[in-house]
Amino acid sequence: MDKPPFGLYIHVPFCATRCGYCDFNTYTPGELGSATSPAQYLDALEQELALAHTQPVSSIFIGGGTPSMLGWEGLVRILGMIRREVGIQPGAEITTESNPESTSPLFFQQLREAGFTRISLGMQSASSRVLEILGRAHTPGRAFEAATEAKAAGFEHVNLDMIYGTPYEHDLDVAHTLDRVLETGVDHVSAYSLIVEDGTAMARKVRKGELHAPDEDVYADRYAMIDARLQEAGFEWYEVSNWAKPGGQCEHNLLYWRDGNWWGAGPGAHSHIGNERFFNVKHPATYAAQLAQGALPIQDRELLSAEQRHEERVMLGLRIREGVPLELFNASEREVLARYEAMDLVEVGQRVRVRKAGRLLADGIIADILTAR
Repeated sequence: MDKPPFGLYIHVPFCATRCGYCDFNTYTPGELGSATSPAQYLDALEQELALAHTQPVSSIFIGGGTPSMLGWEGLVRILGMIRREVGIQPGAEITTESNPESTSPLFFQQLREAGFTRISLGMQSASSRVLEILGRAHTPGRAFEAATEAKAAGFEHVNLDMIYGTPYEHDLDVAHTLDRVLETGVDHVSAYSLIVEDGTAMARKVRKGELHAPDEDVYADRYAMIDARLQEAGFEWYEVSNWAKPGGQCEHNLLYWRDGNWWGAGPGAHSHIGNERFFNVKHPATYAAQLAQGALPIQDRELLSAEQRHEERVMLGLRIREGVPLELFNASEREVLARYEAMDLVEVGQRVRVRKAGRLLADGIIADILTAR
């Protein structure tokens, strides 16, 4: 019998610069000073993996932050740690995120030879103007060059991330970005609407009137444009913000959306195992110090109630194309579903799924369903 899926997420907390829209748990060299170097982080990560209560994993995702700042040497070391301390199931999907500017043909060759199977590249846009507004450091063409280099190194699965709805972005910017994406021959695209998070540099500019706030109608129009163009090119949506060619879906992310189990290692990483959810301390120095004392760096734990588990299954499952079983919903929730079905926003059968018109409204639909419980 095959072992059940079990994922491992590794958080790399380093970035060369901080993007204006980012509120992730990341740190630039200036913010960290001498508190924690990449070498110290790798030593601490190895200690956490040795202490982790996990099992051989079916998928690995190294994210951040900017994992490629560790170089291929650091990423290959992480993969060696995982093999030694945790174990990897045969045929496991092994992904790393990468910033285009910190990659090269050698970088991709070394990762592929070490056993990585998937590359995810932060592209955002092919427009230099949009990249400047977002505060991205890479040049517009580098992401597409990197995708081509990854494919040449033998990576069958390559993802390009894009962001739409940036202030002063035009339809032509999005169309040009899609043209460049499709030229590379990648098999996966993630497209996210720009969210202006409190506390970010972009939020401060919007508050001061230096940038206008993103527009919901623009989001809807751009999403429809992206979806139509990708479908024409042979991609299918499988999660509200993710499209793939056949066989190109990211199994690790599907593990999250299917309410699966995973261990999160690294500063601020979150884990979910059974009915328990827990997360690590955020600062890399505190993370390393706790591990140096032989203790897992867990900041807080939460036992999920049956109600919370239900909410998570609905919240996550309705974002993916396969949906969730109808039997999961009680009578009050089914009344809400019937109302949305009449509006052609959801499909109700043995499984409940959002229709195309309901995808951008998925969060509101889910909230209505759960408040009816």
